[in-house]
Amino acid sequence: MISLSQAKRVKGAAGEPIPSPFKGLTKMGVEFRRGEFSIVCAGGGTGKSVFAANLSVLPNIPALYFSADSNAATQLTRATALITGEDTQTLKRKLREDQFDDYDRALADRWWLRYNFDARPTAEDLELHLKSYVEVFGIAPHLVIIDNITNVDGGADSAESYTFGLEGMCEYLNEMARTTHAHVLALHHVTGEFSDGLKPIPQSGVKGKISRVPSLILTIHKEIDGMDSRVLHISPVKNREGFEDSSGETFVSYDFNTSTMRLTDVDASDVFLP
Repeated sequence: MISLSQAKRVKGAAGEPIPSPFKGLTKMGVEFRRGEFSIVCAGGGTGKSVFAANLSVLPNIPALYFSADSNAATQLTRATALITGEDTQTLKRKLREDQFDDYDRALADRWWLRYNFDARPTAEDLELHLKSYVEVFGIAPHLVIIDNITNVDGGADSAESYTFGLEGMCEYLNEMARTTHAHVLALHHVTGEFSDGLKPIPQSGVKGKISRVPSLILTIHKEIDGMDSRVLHISPVKNREGFEDSSGETFVSYDFNTSTMRLTDVDASDVFLP
């Protein structure tokens, strides 16, 4: 039991925002604060893993990425494209032909960004790798990404236990954030009517209705012009520390360069309001 004055001294890094490449979201009051748990939701193939890659790779901070949904080759080419600006198709070809040594120095600069590629990790696996990270680097990661939350083995064997399992997993990840002072971000799916990713996704579109625990929930939908150009619209549908619109109709837009995997603010001053 502590007083408010004591809380000032014991809070540690909790509440400190990690560096973010998303200026438009920052302007809207969306920050990824250490010690807090967030969820990013979108339909399959919309770009939630690309969002996570931009957040974890570009700032060059201590980060631990549980990539159950993407394999090592995908994450390697994606991260290399973000760091170097080279085309992903070129990078994939070079990786297949064992011509990747030219990128060793650039990749080595992200030495405290670490990945786990287990397809079905358990909560015990998450804890083991967190402890290993602390053992190796002497600090906990500032950012932990779970890609996707449904890939973590929670033991669900029915629709009812699936929902309660997700709720319990959110509680667990929220506790992880509190304990480690990391920002823990989980990627998640949406309900069927929003799975094509072509319209704004409200808070009620989060699959499993697990919006109670996270301090921040972002949903992503896309706009495609038919010329292989894509814009991702990111909506803060829940935000305890800033602006929110649970309808999903208020969003910040980002150009998605499919060659380099970069998300670039269309205009940091241009927030779409319905």
